[in-house]
Amino acid sequence: MDRAALKALLQELESGAVTSEDVMSALQDFPSGRLGYAHVDHHRHLRRGFPEVVLAEGKETHHLVGIVEELSAHASNVLVTRVSEEQAMALENALPPGHVKRHPPSTVLTIRPEATALRSEGTIVVVSAGTSDLRVAVEAMVTAETMGHRVERIVDVGVAGIHRLLGHVDALRNASVVIVVAGMDGALPSVVAGLVDCPVVAVPTSVGYGASFEGLAALLTMLNSCAAGVTVVNIDNGFGAGYAASLMMRDTGSEVL
Repeated sequence: MDRAALKALLQELESGAVTSEDVMSALQDFPSGRLGYAHVDHHRHLRRGFPEVVLAEGKETHHLVGIVEELSAHASNVLVTRVSEEQAMALENALPPGHVKRHPPSTVLTIRPEATALRSEGTIVVVSAGTSDLRVAVEAMVTAETMGHRVERIVDVGVAGIHRLLGHVDALRNASVVIVVAGMDGALPSVVAGLVDCPVVAVPTSVGYGASFEGLAALLTMLNSCAAGVTVVNIDNGFGAGYAASLMMRDTGSEVL
């Protein structure tokens, strides 16, 4: 239940369209659904503006299915990250046809995907340095889209061929927030941040050869960016970048009230 649904329910109570017993019944599963192995947080949407997101990695498959079923019974557009093929198939078998949507090449799933009303008038632009970074870039895109924001994608514009990026300057400067996903030397966020006046969220990826240290080199480059104000999330954390960018949209003046 989100803020709009709760407000509508209380207005119905005030008008006499429903009884207090009806309201109690609707709220009986709050604040959490207790499954024995998990407390599912049904109040997350009311506190943060978006339902609890499920990290599939490390979970037993039957635990994951139970958590997702509990969440999807109370919220639409449930987001599940780091999903293995075995877990994805189990969710597809457990939930009604069409309720599970995959977003390749990322390992993100959305459950009961519905047309999400746009929460902002602006655009989040997701930039990926190379095709190998698309897995993380798509994770960021799906997160931001599921949270109700318009997203555009610019791919394969790494610094090895800087002319490719310069062909998209207008799109970058029209963005409300830019997410930049890069592995290898991790230099792209600094270049982008030097071209725009909006927030830039940098995502280091584990793409690269030996001395990249599975993304550590890109992470350190981004943390030491010579462009002021670059926000950096963890290695391969496209979800974190998409979530952070969505929260930033509230401060850009583009949030739809």
